[in-house]
Amino acid sequence: MAKIIYGIQQVGVGVSNLTEAWKWYKEHLGFDIRIFEDNTVAELMLPYTGGQPQQRHAALALNMQGGGGLEIWQYKARTPLMPDFQVQLGDYGIFAAKIKCSDVKKAYGYFEKKGIPISSLVQDPMGRYHFFIKDPFGNFFEVYEHSYIFKNENKTVSGVGGAIIGVSNIDDSLRVYQKILGYDKVLYDTTDTFNDLSEVPGGKGRFRRVLLTHSQERKGSFSNFFGQSEIELLQSLDREPKKIFKNRFWGDLGFIHLCFDVKNMADLEKDCNANGFPFTVNSNVKHNEQGSFDMGEAAGHFSYIEDPDGTLIEFVETHRLPLIKPLGIQLNMDKRDPHKPVPNWIIKLLSLKRVRNL
Repeated sequence: MAKIIYGIQQVGVGVSNLTEAWKWYKEHLGFDIRIFEDNTVAELMLPYTGGQPQQRHAALALNMQGGGGLEIWQYKARTPLMPDFQVQLGDYGIFAAKIKCSDVKKAYGYFEKKGIPISSLVQDPMGRYHFFIKDPFGNFFEVYEHSYIFKNENKTVSGVGGAIIGVSNIDDSLRVYQKILGYDKVLYDTTDTFNDLSEVPGGKGRFRRVLLTHSQERKGSFSNFFGQSEIELLQSLDREPKKIFKNRFWGDLGFIHLCFDVKNMADLEKDCNANGFPFTVNSNVKHNEQGSFDMGEAAGHFSYIEDPDGTLIEFVETHRLPLIKPLGIQLNMDKRDPHKPVPNWIIKLLSLKRVRNL
């Protein structure tokens, strides 16, 4: 069976206080569905955690309006580090998570009224309205125009629709983002200074800027929920950028990885190897032959690669997902046709996992 990429499952964000961060993301970005919460030891990320297992508290939260989630991640036995410099647009790594929004002007009014740090409401090179907000923890989110809503809950915004990633050479980076991840459609490729970026750190510089999406609709599993996504690559042309996670661990403060929901990890690994990006972490090393790894109530097989600048891309092949824990109702993804999406009515049962209080 060939690899299948269903969509962006989540963006990981390292924080110093999981409960405090989740409360903010729940209130202002609508991430109130708890898929899993796990308070154990990260054993397998040794290349990125100083060669030692690290105790951590992590939770995956979704917004039922659709899109990817946030994996909120906190070290428990060490103090997570900030970068020792001001991160700027074009620095190597994930600068911002993209957040889908069906009514950008209304959302702008909401964030402005709440006093959340916000850039001007402007148009990108495609003519779409967008703006940036900064959370209390120093992370930037780009709220952009996207009409699709999976389940209308009258929230200000929907879930994650992609990321803005700084790279040293866009053509080199396309070997990952186009060839492996399938973002084969170029929405724009332009070089200039950009007024719509000028209010974020480093945004007044000169960039090559490429926005990618996938020409083929994602199909199977939770593809209807994740929906269309996009990756924006930015290459700084007038300064020498820095690596956002230089001298820091995965899980330290900021956006730590971009994660994709996939099927057939073995074929995906062959594809990554053929393109020169081997797995750097693979959960089947210490677990069963499927590579199944318990994540609280859920279980799956995960792996990681690095893009040419070291940005971490995670792959998760879900094996088990509880829906109604007291009744023992769960999804066994291994028994489902991987090419058929999970029915919408089943996905909507995730609403039962809504977090009321934190």
